[in-house]
Amino acid sequence: RHNVTQPRYILKRCCGTFFCCRSKPPPLCFFTIRSNLKDKVRVMIKLPQWDQTLINKYNVSGPRYTSYPTALSLADGYQQQDLISAIESSQTRSLSLYIHIPFCSQLCYYCGCNKVITRHQSKADTYLDFLAKEIAAQAPLFQDYRVEQLHLGGGTPTFLTATQMTRLVKLLEQHFNFSDTCERGIEIDPRSLADNMLVDLSELGFNRVSFGIQDFNDQVQLAVNRPQHVDEVKQLITQAKQLGFKSINADMIYGLPLQTPESFTQTIEQLIALNPDRVSVFNYAHLPERFAAQRKIKDADLPSAHNKLTMFKNTLEQMTQAGYQFIGMDHFAKVDNELAIAQNTNQLHRNFQGYTTHGECDLLGLGVSSISQIGTAILQNKKELKHYYQAVDEQAGSAINKGMHLTQDDLIRADAIKQLICQFELDMSVFANRHKISFNDYFQDALEALAPLIADEMVTIENNLISVTPKGNLFIRIICMCFDAHLQKQINATRFSRVI
Repeated sequence: RHNVTQPRYILKRCCGTFFCCRSKPPPLCFFTIRSNLKDKVRVMIKLPQWDQTLINKYNVSGPRYTSYPTALSLADGYQQQDLISAIESSQTRSLSLYIHIPFCSQLCYYCGCNKVITRHQSKADTYLDFLAKEIAAQAPLFQDYRVEQLHLGGGTPTFLTATQMTRLVKLLEQHFNFSDTCERGIEIDPRSLADNMLVDLSELGFNRVSFGIQDFNDQVQLAVNRPQHVDEVKQLITQAKQLGFKSINADMIYGLPLQTPESFTQTIEQLIALNPDRVSVFNYAHLPERFAAQRKIKDADLPSAHNKLTMFKNTLEQMTQAGYQFIGMDHFAKVDNELAIAQNTNQLHRNFQGYTTHGECDLLGLGVSSISQIGTAILQNKKELKHYYQAVDEQAGSAINKGMHLTQDDLIRADAIKQLICQFELDMSVFANRHKISFNDYFQDALEALAPLIADEMVTIENNLISVTPKGNLFIRIICMCFDAHLQKQINATRFSRVI
């Protein structure tokens, strides 16, 4: 905690919140400011405190909690009627649309996404034919909804030509009601972006782009079969800014073959110079037994565990010193970005698309493997392309085959996990009143599981407030695991990535 009256700490107001303006932020900065407003404004620059002893002790595997329960809890036997029932019971009429485009023209060896490698553009036309049938079947169920968010992921969404992309957007606009302020985002592989495609995307209403960069080092790029040049990425980001895209995100990965702490430091320096609004720095999970493409990566080329952790530690320092707020896990945002503002005003949410400001929306996923979360139901489409096509044909446009209905316990635990993973704190009294429970009784097992983390100064519980400390926020996934009632079954069934 710092004395805000010192001249070197200048408080600025931005979009209703305050933030600390300083060239090199301190390790932890929590300002509580009293103004003429009734509410206190808590300004957070959440910088983790690196503790190697805790890293050695707690760097285990665990879920990423883009949902609770996670998608691993989904079971077979769900169908269109479950979607209809979920819509009828939902309390919102705001919608987030996710469209999965599975195609890539080239295989990236590290990738664990659901994708189809092909250079045949006609396959995208066939896919759009089936997607059109699914849209026609599902959209009438959402006629009372307004779309507040659209996101295209993959695969490589920009595998689609401008003509194919226009066809898709017009299909969506024809069948769904879009808000005038809808956020329209798309994931982009800088290497495969056709000339003038950014202009086409802007004219189609896209206002947010996410560039999959991963690394700028030539040797690393060749080792994962993804060569690209920093100047090409720089030109695209510059063009995106000139075209007026509201938010530019960059995805990076640490732990790839041939990476070193020195090379990745240079990559992050180059990234910072490009000045994106948001940055995701993912931990590469090497699971060749699950993802065949990863078998092309030689184990001997992978960085050591120590070097991998050093990369992340260096990245934390570089990003925060460059003026980015650590949102959590692997996400950073500029302090005046809406993601950081949402966190600072207790309005940040998390769903299958990661951290978001649109937690009030139901989520409808369209396309192969897509996941929907409507009301208290989570539903997923067929994962393989041929099975997706077959289902759309045989089930009148629906490809749903997996899902689950959330119990009241699931909803309570999901709320606790969301609060911790988004805000790094949880007011037990407020939470108990909201859910009409006795917090200590309901979460007795969770509080017992937190005990060793409290002993290691990763978590504190004072005045009915569970707070994640600077030592602990690198381990937010482990802290959330204490509240997870489904975890043991999932651990026995699969392998998760390490938390760091």
